[in-house]
Amino acid sequence: MITRRNLLAVTAGAAAFGAMPPRLAFSQEITEKTVFYDPDAPVLGNPKGDVTVVEFFDYQCPYCKKIHPMLEKVVRDDGNVRLVLKDWPVFGGASVFAAQAVLGAAQIGKYEPAMEALMKTTGKLTEEVVEKTLTGAGLTMKEIAAAVNEHSAKISGLLDRNYNQALAFNFAGTPSFVIGRTTFAGVLDEKGLKEAIAEARAA
Repeated sequence: MITRRNLLAVTAGAAAFGAMPPRLAFSQEITEKTVFYDPDAPVLGNPKGDVTVVEFFDYQCPYCKKIHPMLEKVVRDDGNVRLVLKDWPVFGGASVFAAQAVLGAAQIGKYEPAMEALMKTTGKLTEEVVEKTLTGAGLTMKEIAAAVNEHSAKISGLLDRNYNQALAFNFAGTPSFVIGRTTFAGVLDEKGLKEAIAEARAA
């Protein structure tokens, strides 16, 4: 759901780091390093890119799934953008399950096929749909479950940090972005995304 406040934020943006209240920034550890360079957060695109695009998303968010191919295309065509994907499962238990499963897949080198498979789903997710989707993508739920259990502290810690960062940025829902020093709450179209990347690069 896009609110008027979100639409205005998409149009104008907001200072991402400089405007954070110092006490909140400290308590939530909101710094460029923690947001852009969390060692546990999946990174696509160019890992050494000169601009970082951070997306907070949910596998049940229809807007996230709709713009995902465009987001990947812009990142790929640019060639010098780091895309950091931060799971923010706001649509309930199935979203949490999906996030945990894909982050578990990441631990065995299968992040992209798992993420891409769930991004292509339509409608409401259930645990059964998530398992069927990942199995259909060639993954084994037994391996994923073992990876989630083995790395449970790492995965839960990442999800907690993502959640705290999203709240600290006053995001109301998914998708939401941090690009350079600007936040964007809501959907970005291709033109808006390219402009935001160009502005971050010029800053």
